[in-house]
Amino acid sequence: MKKVILILMCFWATLTVNAQKFYDYPMPEYTPTQGNLEARATFQDMKFGMFIHWGVYSVLGDGEWVMHQQKIPLETYKKLPKFFDPEDFNAEEWVKIAKSAGMKYITITSRHHDSFSMFDTNATDYDIIDATRFDRDPLKELAEACKKEGIQLNFYYSLLDWAREDYKNGRKGDEEAWKDYIKFMKTQLTELLTNYGEIGCIWFDGHWDRKQANWHYDEIYALIHELSPNTLIANNHHIQPIPGEDIQTFERDLPGENQGGYSAGVQVSQLPLESCATMGKAWGFNLNDKKYKTTKQLIHFLVNAAGKNGNLLLNVGPMPNGEIQPEFVDTLGEIGEWTSTYGESIYGTRGNVIKSQEWGTMTRKGKTLYMHILNPSSKPYFFIPELNEKIVSVKTFDGKRVKFKQIKEGVFIYMDSKKIDGIDEVLKLNIK
Repeated sequence: MKKVILILMCFWATLTVNAQKFYDYPMPEYTPTQGNLEARATFQDMKFGMFIHWGVYSVLGDGEWVMHQQKIPLETYKKLPKFFDPEDFNAEEWVKIAKSAGMKYITITSRHHDSFSMFDTNATDYDIIDATRFDRDPLKELAEACKKEGIQLNFYYSLLDWAREDYKNGRKGDEEAWKDYIKFMKTQLTELLTNYGEIGCIWFDGHWDRKQANWHYDEIYALIHELSPNTLIANNHHIQPIPGEDIQTFERDLPGENQGGYSAGVQVSQLPLESCATMGKAWGFNLNDKKYKTTKQLIHFLVNAAGKNGNLLLNVGPMPNGEIQPEFVDTLGEIGEWTSTYGESIYGTRGNVIKSQEWGTMTRKGKTLYMHILNPSSKPYFFIPELNEKIVSVKTFDGKRVKFKQIKEGVFIYMDSKKIDGIDEVLKLNIK
């Protein structure tokens, strides 16, 4: 462990110097504690989490960006809380849906870009307790349900704000207003880290609205580490990690790819990795969104993320009544059937065994390599290139031996594509 900490100290020192060249404001100084490193490893072991985008915007059924996209005036948008009364919200039901799907953690929006706080806060009256008829703190109930079921709870927190005057004026160059906004965020983050039990991660979003601004990460990250040393920090800023961060995020993408358009020029770091993705098109509830991903597509996303040494944070956008829509519940149930059978090949594994192949990918745990055959081959075999470990045996997941041949260039696995599993044929390769 001492060697790992020394390596990370050198890594963070280099990262701080490089980041400081780009920004003209203080960068956080950060050396991970042993507890922090253990929390990172635990995060990597979990592999699969539920993302929840839920707020007053769900009333309009047009996604979480509805205020911005429909250009709704703030005074009009602020009428929405009176229509938000999710009487069917059941935190235990949400957690059981996640757990049944094989998800190990939940990351929920505590405050999105519309500025509305989904928790009981003293920093503003624009929150679920003071502005709605609901008069319950869903994050408190979710924290209790997660603790009961052994699910880790994380909080998404928006840096960007469409409503607060101190943010708007700070964006225009008013330094005092900007300081007030930073103070507001620090007050809310303190509440989130002290009123809801142990929080696994604070997941920031919105940096990209003010790319060159001084977000005071040196103060904010230090506050988080002081209040809760083992709480991890992720920031969906679409740039290289900044010192003080513990997770590198990839929006709608696998690590190292840029199909979603948010990761141009971003290199994969040595930090734990996480891809976030939607089950449909939108993050927040969208009544007209019917572009649902299939169970097969989502399992492939999970497997490919693990193959690239990353986690998958899969999103649901609950309806305004507090229920997760049935289409998502059904799909998560089907994913749960897969994870209950093949979870061994995902949880606690590490990736980057080989580069992704046309046939699929691989994960590793101890002396077992898991070969995930996701796509059939026109040939009677599948080839694993540049595999240096000595293979002792190859078996199907139910224990049947599979013929193989290992040569200097790699390994031939002899399987008939007509007989492989239609979603993911998982093989176990035991190494010497």
